Amino acid sequence: MDVNFHISLPCRHIDATQKFYTKIIGATKGRKSQNWVDINLFGHQITFTKSGNFKFDYPSYIFEKTVLPSFHFGVILSNDVWQDLYKKLKAEDFLYIDETHFLADKPGEHKSFFLRDPNGYIIEFKCFANQASVFEV
Repeated sequence: MDVNFHISLPCRHIDATQKFYTKIIGATKGRKSQNWVDINLFGHQITFTKSGNFKFDYPSYIFEKTVLPSFHFGVILSNDVWQDLYKKLKAEDFLYIDETHFLADKPGEHKSFFLRDPNGYIIEFKCFANQASVFEV
């Protein structure tokens, strides 16, 4: 089953948001108007809708000694794509949280890194040691 997600999020500046996702991350732009833009993030559609200033307060939590934002979204990538993107973004100093390994030698073992976009959203890029263990308990 080939399934993609769609999410719509408020944003402060359409052009800055578009530039971040296309020039920094390498996503592609879909449809665009004066008040919104669709971003193709690895086959998933994010619609950023201009809303002006908004406040997004969210607490953090600790997972295996790493402090993580409770509100974030992300994509699960293959190891090759994850490595290429990680190397590019690390070299350009865009990382919010550097490469971190979670659940070592357990079901769901994966590595992640996080970015912060111009709107303050945190984006996680994950790569599982075993792709079949994404939902393994």
